[in-house]
Amino acid sequence: MMLRNDADACGGETPRLLVVANRLPVSAKKTGENSWSLEMSPGGLVSGLLGVTAQFDTKWVGWPGVDVNDEAEKDALSQSLAKMKCIPVFLGEVFDQYYNGYCNGILWPILHHMGLPQEDPHDTNKTFQTQYDAYKKANRMFLDVIVQNYQEGDIVWCHDYHLMFLPKYLKEYNNKIKVGWFLHSPFPSSEVYKTLPSRSELLRSILTADLLGFHTYDFVKHFISTCTRILGVEGTHEGIVDQGRVTRVAVFPIGIDPDRFIRTCKLPEATQQINELKEKFSGKKVILGVDRLDTIKGIPQKYLAFEKFLEENPNWRDKVVLVQIAVPTRNDVPEYRKLKKQVHGLVGRINGRFGSVSSLPIHHLDCSVDFTYLCALYATADVMLVTSLRDGMNLVSYEFVACQEAKKGVLVLSEFAGAGQSLGAGALLVNPWDVTEVSSAIEEALTMPAEEREKRHRANFQYVNIHSAKKWGDDFMSVLNDNISESEMQLREIPLELPQQDMIQRYSQSNNRLIIGFYGTLTAPMSSETKEMDLKLNPELKGTLRALCNDPKTTVVVLSRSGRDILDKNFGKYNMWLAAENGRFLKYSTGEWVTNMPQNMNLDWVDGAKNVFKYFTDRTPRSFFEATETSLVWNYEYADVEFGRAQARDMLQYLWAGPISNASVDVVRGNHSVEVHAVGETKETEMGRILGEIVHRKSMTTPFDFVFCIGNFLEKDEDIYTFFESEILSPKLSHETRSKSPSSNHSLKKKKKVSFNVLDLKKENYFSAAIGQTHTKARYVIHSSHDVVDLVHKLAVADPTTRMTNSFSDSEIYKTRNANASSKSSISSFRRKELENGDTGQIDM
Repeated sequence: MMLRNDADACGGETPRLLVVANRLPVSAKKTGENSWSLEMSPGGLVSGLLGVTAQFDTKWVGWPGVDVNDEAEKDALSQSLAKMKCIPVFLGEVFDQYYNGYCNGILWPILHHMGLPQEDPHDTNKTFQTQYDAYKKANRMFLDVIVQNYQEGDIVWCHDYHLMFLPKYLKEYNNKIKVGWFLHSPFPSSEVYKTLPSRSELLRSILTADLLGFHTYDFVKHFISTCTRILGVEGTHEGIVDQGRVTRVAVFPIGIDPDRFIRTCKLPEATQQINELKEKFSGKKVILGVDRLDTIKGIPQKYLAFEKFLEENPNWRDKVVLVQIAVPTRNDVPEYRKLKKQVHGLVGRINGRFGSVSSLPIHHLDCSVDFTYLCALYATADVMLVTSLRDGMNLVSYEFVACQEAKKGVLVLSEFAGAGQSLGAGALLVNPWDVTEVSSAIEEALTMPAEEREKRHRANFQYVNIHSAKKWGDDFMSVLNDNISESEMQLREIPLELPQQDMIQRYSQSNNRLIIGFYGTLTAPMSSETKEMDLKLNPELKGTLRALCNDPKTTVVVLSRSGRDILDKNFGKYNMWLAAENGRFLKYSTGEWVTNMPQNMNLDWVDGAKNVFKYFTDRTPRSFFEATETSLVWNYEYADVEFGRAQARDMLQYLWAGPISNASVDVVRGNHSVEVHAVGETKETEMGRILGEIVHRKSMTTPFDFVFCIGNFLEKDEDIYTFFESEILSPKLSHETRSKSPSSNHSLKKKKKVSFNVLDLKKENYFSAAIGQTHTKARYVIHSSHDVVDLVHKLAVADPTTRMTNSFSDSEIYKTRNANASSKSSISSFRRKELENGDTGQIDM
């Protein structure tokens, strides 16, 4: 995939990329007053962005790695860094609680499956809350620096868990900024992550980015599962869908610069060091370990496994040596000092048991080594032993493979390292917690035939060579650019908020109105305490809905996939039209149900499918299903979202394997539902017939000149919105008379056309609105059911004729409602009670 060149959009200039990370890729050392020496750190992000820098003018933003308080010193360092295209963020006193506190003390253990650490009750100056506040403040400081240096069209790429609030802050500053975010650590399961305080705020923040990147598929799976469980959003193969907005989530396994390692191994200095190491360990196999002295690196587990190997294989005791480079980290933290003591104890014990004056089985170095010597160690080793307990990727394994062109050694790799998913084909994967398994893998690696070693090395080397750090950076930026164009298109397609004032004015000026409401938009919200899964008419709408239905200039239609009994129960006493089972059955509230269902329709599948629906309802708490003559709907909206989706997948397998395997049905998977219905049974296909029947029954001679269609339909049923759009562009729906069949179950048959169209609809007099959905074919959106209640109240008093007929006025109906700290117009308390109960003389029928 090629990067899109945005230079034309920037007036011919190279587009800019701001790479934002906690730490700048620069080592700064003060050489005198207001003078600094700087050295660019090799590898890591620098290698990853080698290809990207050819496409972009890249600037780095981050903490410079040193504390600078004097303003003159800050200016001097900033000027020196600017020459290296680096922009410093001076964190000052916030650094400790931000970095050592929230980042490394709270987020890091959670992300590495170690759980939430215990808060120290005696340290009131360093609590979870103070560290969280420092974290947010530090992210704001990063934002401030970016804003000072931002130019229109810049792309911002944020890195790692240190900057989880930055995408949100950037979008609040300028929603058009292109923002990517990449996590370099693992992402835990939802069970671990949900213990984190402020878990939702962090997830919501990074979801504002345009693209989220992770090292492995497992991390992506954990992240999407966590979002669905905690936030209740939808997870798809593309990422996270929330209110119609898609945040792309993808896998980008990072790599290394293999050429750098290959070149270094061929240098004279490296060749000399390789020969010296071979001479030093002559007659012995070399097992190598290179790790930070960190709790997640599994160094104690490595030593225990090696000890077991020596116990069970005495013939190897003088023929193998384990060289472990343990780079010190965070020596000021008690847990790390304890780890160091534990490791040193194991080394002493093993060397004491199996060593001699002239030979020690373990060579342990508490230090880092220079790059050339590291490459020489990689090239000398026969086996690379990686026993990470949890690792985002572990590039040490990549580096070993790159340096093994001559020896073709064996990689023993922890399955808990991200590299296990990419190098698993050529490595021996092990569970580092299983000492016996690791011990056996060591023996297998040491005794592996040359042909097998060659085969495994070839597979790994090919992967490392192709999936380089450069490819990682190129791939991420390519997808980000492609994703931006898709996101911009999505933003343009998001419908506007319903213009209520304009709609009400056009409603009052029209002569023959049609209001079509989906049953679900008129029902009361279900609370977590609801014991009976029975949707009922919102009590706030009862009286007002009656007023609308009594208006001779207004026709109200309730369209539902539910059965006839439910509609009769909720709307039987209103002067409206009811369309049950997606329009298969139709009636005026005071009339009888009629249907166009074919008399020979095969419904043998219903009973078998109903048993499956009942089975999954019983095993999924707070789910329920509705059964009608021609359809079944299982709803898990109020169940655990993730569990409900898993159950839905199982249900579909049960259905296709049994009751509907040869049936003529449509199966629809909704956001929180599974529906099975007879073929051809959709709301859009029935709409024309419904309107024709209404015209016939009402003996209408004037076409509808105003239509308001409101719902929260499944995607397949949203054609009902475009049905009316097509009638505006090309009116073709003529009134047709119908006659009843002699059957007791009345059906509808087409007869002849009459001289006028059912609709005489101008574009400005058609309003379609979806509730709580921005990914919709409707023209407009309404945010919640509370807004629906207010809107219906406004329509009830919009027409002066209606107010006169029903004897109530604007001043009687409306007052300001302050529920949920929002200002929404609503009905007055006294008048609302009458309208809700529908018990006034003026309104009752």
